Amino acid sequence: MDPVFANTAAALKTPQSPDQARQIAEEFEASFLSVMMNTMMEGVGNDPLTGGGYAQDTYRSMLTEEYAKAITDAGGIGVADQIYREMIKLQETTQ
Repeated sequence: MDPVFANTAAALKTPQSPDQARQIAEEFEASFLSVMMNTMMEGVGNDPLTGGGYAQDTYRSMLTEEYAKAITDAGGIGVADQIYREMIKLQETTQ
């Protein structure tokens, strides 16, 4: 399991400050987007610049992680907002 997904699951069980909850939600969204984009990139052929191979896979993975972070920093796709709301709601009901 991805450490961010595990951290999000653990965070749902323990009280978090609003800033911590927001950060966890954004990390989750970035990881989610990275997994989705890595899956999408599997269908793309070899890059003529790198010629394929292990290095291309490594750098493409790093590139999609950075794309995911940039998308999340720019407002994301709404996953972080929903996760944040649910985290706060769960904390309110357990108090």
